[in-house]
Amino acid sequence: MKLIVGDKNYSSWSLRGWLAAKQSGLHFEELTVHIAGEDWEEAKRQQGQFQPSAGKVPVLWDGDVVVWDSLAIMDFLADRVGRDRFWSKDEDARGMARAMVAEMHSSYLPLRRALPMNIRKRFDGVQVDDQVKADIVRILGLWAEARARFGKGGPFLFGTFCAADIFYAPVVSRFMTYGIPVPGFAQAYMQAIWEHEWMQAWVAAAEEEKWVIEQNELQETPAK
Repeated sequence: MKLIVGDKNYSSWSLRGWLAAKQSGLHFEELTVHIAGEDWEEAKRQQGQFQPSAGKVPVLWDGDVVVWDSLAIMDFLADRVGRDRFWSKDEDARGMARAMVAEMHSSYLPLRRALPMNIRKRFDGVQVDDQVKADIVRILGLWAEARARFGKGGPFLFGTFCAADIFYAPVVSRFMTYGIPVPGFAQAYMQAIWEHEWMQAWVAAAEEEKWVIEQNELQETPAK
């Protein structure tokens, strides 16, 4: 298999696709491209725009099969290796985890726009508007419920590392980058995600990257 991901410092969806590939346990070749650079444009030309992915990342090749979109990639990999590797065997936990993943995939646009992922940066005194606050409160509420109901088997949302943690890992990074205050249980969860060996490998690679996307480097005027 081959997985194409974007800048590790900035690409939240690439992080999800990469973590899903790691969780599968399958061997894969990794290609990292600067999505705002000429190398990405050239790569798309050479590969015919990565059709039908419309030139977006991540993209997974498995033989003649091409899968794009991080949720589709995770679903495809779960079919390959068994769904229990990604989802709890407990029906109630699995149902909530699926709903949380779907909500992360389709929601929180205010938070995404106001607080883009930037692993290398730390901003102080960032203010957010009411829509972003609502997204943060909603996410923290989901984390709290998952931990309270299903998290007794380990430090992650549903105890052991699973699909829900894959999809909320970039949110952990965002909260850390922008200094979002969170309660103690969320701090412990975020620390568990950040210290996970795969996350540490991704962070180390992000810190080594030389690529810069300027609009993600500025917080001159905090959102109000």
